[in-house]
This record gives sequence, structure tokens and C-alpha cells, in this order.
Amino acid sequence: MAKRMITQETFDAAVRENMEEFEMDPDEALKDAVEQFESQGVNLNCIIQAVPPVSSDGKQEPTHEVLKVLNSLCIVKDTASVQDVKADLKRFTELCSLELAQRYLAAQKDAYPVILSYCKKGMEEQEAVFTALSALAALTNGQPDLLNAEGQQFLLNILKKYKAESSVTRVALTTVRQCCLKHEQNRQDLVKAGILPLLTGAIKQHGESAQIVKEATAALKVMTFDDDIRVAFGQAHEHAKMIVLENSGLKVLIGAANAHLDNTSVLSELCATLSHLAVRNEFCQDICDLGGLKLIMTLLAEGFEKAELIRQVFSAIRAIAGNDDVKDAVVNAGGVQLIVIAMNRHMNNSAVCEQGCACLSVLALRKPENCIVIMENGGAMAAVQAMRTHTNSINVQKQACMLMRNLVGRLSNLSQPILDLGAEDLINQYLKTHQDCGDLGKAALRDLGCHVELRELWTGKHGSLTQ
Repeated sequence: MAKRMITQETFDAAVRENMEEFEMDPDEALKDAVEQFESQGVNLNCIIQAVPPVSSDGKQEPTHEVLKVLNSLCIVKDTASVQDVKADLKRFTELCSLELAQRYLAAQKDAYPVILSYCKKGMEEQEAVFTALSALAALTNGQPDLLNAEGQQFLLNILKKYKAESSVTRVALTTVRQCCLKHEQNRQDLVKAGILPLLTGAIKQHGESAQIVKEATAALKVMTFDDDIRVAFGQAHEHAKMIVLENSGLKVLIGAANAHLDNTSVLSELCATLSHLAVRNEFCQDICDLGGLKLIMTLLAEGFEKAELIRQVFSAIRAIAGNDDVKDAVVNAGGVQLIVIAMNRHMNNSAVCEQGCACLSVLALRKPENCIVIMENGGAMAAVQAMRTHTNSINVQKQACMLMRNLVGRLSNLSQPILDLGAEDLINQYLKTHQDCGDLGKAALRDLGCHVELRELWTGKHGSLTQ
């Protein structure tokens, strides 16, 4: 059931009432108000949970600091230059960067048109536009609905006008990424307006800047998301095709990765984005032909100590191995051995284990010869250990079951070695713990040759359903 919402004014009034009517001290009044609202099922994520400020004469002031700064910006917005209000814009940026509640309250009081007006006013001067744009980036973080057509055009103009200026470009890229996350309409509008070549162009022009490469890469990745629950059908696949076919996205990203081999954060983002672009069989092959597979194997061999990087490398392998020829290339390059080593190194990390099992599962699919390599290199043993270690992680359990199914699908003689590792008991435990997701576990037991109870929920006969 959806939680209730209240306004900041309601919350502040409750705190004041506790202080004035019940004579609580400020901290106690705040704590009591939070507990009371939470007990009533109120969502306080967008509420500034702080004691309302007190003026020098002891009277309560009606607004929080973020609104006082916003009010100062509103009063002079028609006459002041960005330089005149530079201090206020910086303070507004700092406050909005603290938490969602600060920027949500500002947005509720119409901060967006005010900040956008200063952005446009400072368009011709680099320092001014950087200051105003930073405020816009802070305000729109987590609030993509704020961006309108005027704001979209402003971001496009900024990326064109200041494409050689790294500081302005970086903040503009951050704003684009934030405004496209979980917002399909913003993505479609910006793509139609020409954002994709600006993103790949930023990577090429500022290839030496780790921050810009990471932000632009993340923005490209977000363009391929299908994460807006308000939209029935998105354009994720089309956007991925446009990035690859019209903007040489794969070549640009792989080139950028080779320039930042010592930066784990950048490499993780690049691998994640490549996995989102491998949406067609030929794209998977293109990644290999452009040196992407060699790069991925190098990262897997040299970066196996870094859990986050390994997780994203696994994700990339899982994506590109959808191509059968790439499957063989990964195995021939020693990929199975490296995947198992990395899984064993990070056995306590559920995300790494999940992606590792998924990688091996994809490599085993329709490839009996690969299944043998996986078994010989301890892949099944690693999967069983992952199930044993992460009994409460449904995703690890699912991927491990899928791997076992793919291993024995065309080589039934592999069933007994897997069962000898204790797979049956672990799968049965999974079925008891996660009863809502039992189909995959039962299918794994069936393919392994184990006894499994399969209930016929509906016989197809006329009348009521029978169990």
C-alpha cells in the first residue's frame, strides 16, 4: 500500500507544537514528530527532518534556509546578473546537494524556472554559466520531471557552445544523465534533438578526462534504459542501435577504456555501458573485432581483486556472449578459468557471484564443449559454493540453477558430478526458502535427474480450477 505524504509545513508545525504546547526541547520535539508520522504510515523521504530555525527574538521563522536563499534569488532575478548572486547560487547548490528533501522543497516552491532563468542569463560567460548550471544539476538530481522543453534546449546549446570547456561540459553531462534517469520522455526528446553525437563527441574531445568520460558514458547508458514505469513501451533498443550505428559508440567507448586502464571507476562504467549496447548479434561481434574482448580479458586477469570492476566485466561478458562465436572466443581466451578465479576470490559478494554464474550459464548454453571446460575448471563447484554462501539471495540461486541446467542440457553424464557436489540439497533448500520462484529450481532438479514433484495446476477441463 502506498504511503501517505505530508507537506513540509505540516511537519514543521508538528515540531513547533511539540516545543510550544508540550514544552519539549528541540531534539526531543523533532524525534517525537518523526516517530508520530512514521507510525501513521507517512513517507518522510521528502521532508527536511530538522528543527525549524529560531530568530534572535525567539520567534520561529517560517522557512528553511534553502527557501530563504531561493527567495533572495527570486527577488532580484529580473535585474541581477549571475555574478551579482553568485554567493546565493553556490549556497543553493550546496543545500540541494545535501539531500533529496532540500531540493524537493525548493522545487515545490518553483525553484526550477528561477534557476533556469539564471542559467540562460549566464549563457555567454563561462564562469557564470558554470555556477548557474551547477545549481540546476543539484536541483534536478532525482527530480527529472522538472526538466521542460526550454531546459532541454538549454542543455543542448551548452554542450555545443562549451564543448571545449571541460568544467561546463562535465556539469551539463551530469544534468543530462540525471534528467534522463527514469524519464522516458526526456530521453526521447533529447535523442530526437541530437544529444547522442554530443555525448560521444564529449568522450572523443575530452578522452583524457576521467570525469567527463565517466559522465558521458553513464549518460549514454541511461539512454538505453527502460526504467520509466509510467511508459508501456520505451525506445531503449532503438537508442542503443543509434549509439552504435550512427555514432560509432562501440569504437568510442573501447578507445576511451584503453586510455584509462588505471581507473577502476571509469572502466566499470564503460563495461556497464558496453553490456547495454550489445543488443544485437552483430554488435557483440563488433565489440570483439574492435578489441573489446581482449580488453575485457585483460581487465578480468589484472583487476580480479576489484569486486565492482569484476561485476561489470562479468556483465559485459554475459551480454556479448549472446553471440555463439563470441562464446567460443571467450572460452578460447581462457575466460572460464578467469571467471572461476574471480568468483572464488569474491565468494562473499553476492553481486559478483550472481553475474559470475550468469556468465558461465551463457557460455554453456548450446555449447557442450564449453560445458566440459566449465566443469574441468571448477565452474560447477563455484556455483554450488555460491548457492551455499548466499542462501538468501534469490538471484544467485536462480543463476546457479540456470547454469546447472545448461551444463547438463546436452551432456547428461555431467549430472552425477554436479550432484556429488551437493547440488540437490541446495536446490531443495532454495525451493523451501523462495517458494514463489520454484519453477527454475524444479526444472534444475528435473534436468539433473532428481525426483521432483510437479503439480498439474489446471487440467484444461471445463469448470472450476482444481489443485
